[in-house]
Amino acid sequence: MCGRYAVTTDPAKLAAEIDAVNEVPEPTKEPADPDALDLDTPAPRALGPNYNVAPTTTVMTVVKRHSPEDPEDDPLLRIRAMRWGLVPPWTKEIGKGPLLFNARAESAAEKSSFRASVKSKRCLVPMDGWYEWKKGPLDSKGKPTKIPFYMSPQDGTRLFMAGLWSVWHDKNSDDAPPLLSCSILTTDAVGKLRDIHDRMPLIMPYDNWEAWLDPDHRAPDHLFAPPAEPLAEAIDIREIAPLVNRVANNGPELLNPL
Repeated sequence: MCGRYAVTTDPAKLAAEIDAVNEVPEPTKEPADPDALDLDTPAPRALGPNYNVAPTTTVMTVVKRHSPEDPEDDPLLRIRAMRWGLVPPWTKEIGKGPLLFNARAESAAEKSSFRASVKSKRCLVPMDGWYEWKKGPLDSKGKPTKIPFYMSPQDGTRLFMAGLWSVWHDKNSDDAPPLLSCSILTTDAVGKLRDIHDRMPLIMPYDNWEAWLDPDHRAPDHLFAPPAEPLAEAIDIREIAPLVNRVANNGPELLNPL
């Protein structure tokens, strides 16, 4: 599974790096007059460095979509902000169902929550690395402890994980903007990553982006398979301090080797 990760870039920088359109709104400046604050409509938050990304957080994603004004044009890469934890379109109320922050790559197409997204709403979730916990020795109460590890590319490059996304509309409000949400696909761990956990996020190499993000066709089945072992061998694994266990802890010290 993938329940925490780190990302240290911002939407504008990422858009420049991958030649994408940045559709993440700029954070609203606080008005000089406090009475002008609209308390019913939260201002968009800046998406910058986050060393402890957790489910329900607003995260960056990469999609490839046609222009709403010209559906016949060539689709473009777009950076979009989404809630991490996919909300199916038929959901009546947010927060009442399971928190769908992960989806199993091998069975997502069979699940009602993900079936439509597998067909035409696939995305990438950029990250520097992800956290995972390994079972450790028993504690004083006889329960296994959990030892945190951080996985990231040995060469310091950025990872892009395969994801699914969805659009949810609040049927009780005609004025509410649509909510975009996403889930990260997971697969069987490969290579040395199996020593930490039996699951891992599905890494999507650049050569597969075109087929994975294609908004007009379903992705080939082989893209849902576990990554090649050399890709896993290029991932550095290091034990870190349990600071990451608390979401309130959020700084570069979380990545330091124990």
